[in-house]
Amino acid sequence: MKTICLVGCGKMGSAMLSGWHKDSGLRAEFHVIEPLGPAHNDRPGTFFYAAPEALPTDFSPDLVVLAVKPQMMKEALSGLARVGNGKTCWLSIAAGLSTSVLGSFLGRPARWLRAMPNTPAAIGQGISALYANADVPEDLTALSEQLLSACGPVVRLEDEVLMNAVTALSGSGPAYVFLLTEVMAAAGERLGLESRLSYKLARQTVSGSGALMAADSQPASVLRENVTSKGGTTAAALSVLMNEGRMQQLFDEALAAAARRAEELDTQG
Repeated sequence: MKTICLVGCGKMGSAMLSGWHKDSGLRAEFHVIEPLGPAHNDRPGTFFYAAPEALPTDFSPDLVVLAVKPQMMKEALSGLARVGNGKTCWLSIAAGLSTSVLGSFLGRPARWLRAMPNTPAAIGQGISALYANADVPEDLTALSEQLLSACGPVVRLEDEVLMNAVTALSGSGPAYVFLLTEVMAAAGERLGLESRLSYKLARQTVSGSGALMAADSQPASVLRENVTSKGGTTAAALSVLMNEGRMQQLFDEALAAAARRAEELDTQG
């Protein structure tokens, strides 16, 4: 049985912990560092602590999962100086912080993994990218993948440099979809629809289209073509959105900006 320490039990951490308890194939003992933890201590095999100092002496879990925000990571790791040994692996889900920066925060050699999940993980519909340094044993990489898969599919990365691109695409991606819903609803209002009605139509159209794409194995381009009749209303709208690659150019610029910001966060440490 593996011992896993979860640091941070906010929305993402709570979503992961809930998924872990539903996984009948996961044999593990969980230790959770969370200030309000004792109020939630009702799950067998799970132990909550208000601070790292409350952990058992010489606590050396197999894996430490860091579910804290990037700006809180340095403080969180400084409080975990006595946790773990040379075999303990550390998995961070914070955006923009490389394993080298994370190692400098911890202040001692350690085995590091990084993952980039996204917010649909809260309902088990997320996707995560996982990177493991070369010194991480395969069984701990596989365990990390199993833990992340509780919140949706997992893809592995061979090069940590790609993590910034993943952050720009899928990590930040849900916000782009939510923005699409907003602008569609606003456009509907300008055509005369009442505000609440326009928003309801836009929201269900976006969420329903996502569900259709998830249920249909055809590429998104084929699904788009399936609803686009030659000379019809959809074709008229797409001729504006796709004119001279304007939408592609906008997303190219947007994702490049997100990737640059991820690089800046790592540099700032």
